[in-house]
Amino acid sequence: MTSTTTTPTMSGVRLSFPRLVRSEWIKLRSIRSTIWCYAILVVITIAMAVLLGSVVDAPPQGGGQDQVNSLFVSFATASVTFTALVVGVLGVLIITGEYGTGQIRSTFTADPGRTGAVLAKALVLALTTFLVSAVSTWIGVVAAAALQAGNGIHPDVADPAVVLPILGSSVYVTLVALLAFGFGLLVKSSAGGIAITLGILLVLPIIVQLLAALTGAQWVADLSQFLPSQAGGQLYSPATTQQPGTGLQLDGWGGFAVLAAEVLVVGGIALAAARTREV
Repeated sequence: MTSTTTTPTMSGVRLSFPRLVRSEWIKLRSIRSTIWCYAILVVITIAMAVLLGSVVDAPPQGGGQDQVNSLFVSFATASVTFTALVVGVLGVLIITGEYGTGQIRSTFTADPGRTGAVLAKALVLALTTFLVSAVSTWIGVVAAAALQAGNGIHPDVADPAVVLPILGSSVYVTLVALLAFGFGLLVKSSAGGIAITLGILLVLPIIVQLLAALTGAQWVADLSQFLPSQAGGQLYSPATTQQPGTGLQLDGWGGFAVLAAEVLVVGGIALAAARTREV
């Protein structure tokens, strides 16, 4: 007498993109680092807006409404430098964590082409990061505006010159998370991905600035405008600080285009590598 053992396989099963997105959403919210990183983002964003809103006075020399709005934007987005680092770490961890545990094999087994799984993970990361950042930022904005009103200062929160930079801060944070995700996918190492991300956001700008100061070369100063932190910074810079000067100057849309292009290039290279190499 013989017996036949049937082994279940994924043969003939194709997961649609919505199902991949749902799977990645479940994984994202079940990771402990996700909760901690987003919690830190929320706390820093709201706390800094409330703190600065309670202590910052009106612009000196009786500045007009534009100066009041510009100052308000500055402290409403003051946390972006810190929250960008937080989501940069998260962007790396959500992909390298799967490589570290070996779960990436199951992910790519469910989607042999790998492209759908990677794009679903990136989409979930982007949407979640943007929503968490935007909601916490606007909570801070409302609280800071109320505190400013108590000091007799009334920023026009509905002014596009206020709304667009505040919205741009969440766009910048989201793009940084995707850039870090690309680095993590490319190197498959948490330590390596985090080191690259923090190096590009923190160390590289200092090096370029030193080179520009030592050499006096305008092209070096122009090159700094294409760094992710510099280009992305234009997304949330108050309108009154974007003054014309010598050399290359990016505006908000130009900064967005540069940073978005960098995210696409890094992501494209990382995706190509993920599709062709062994897990």
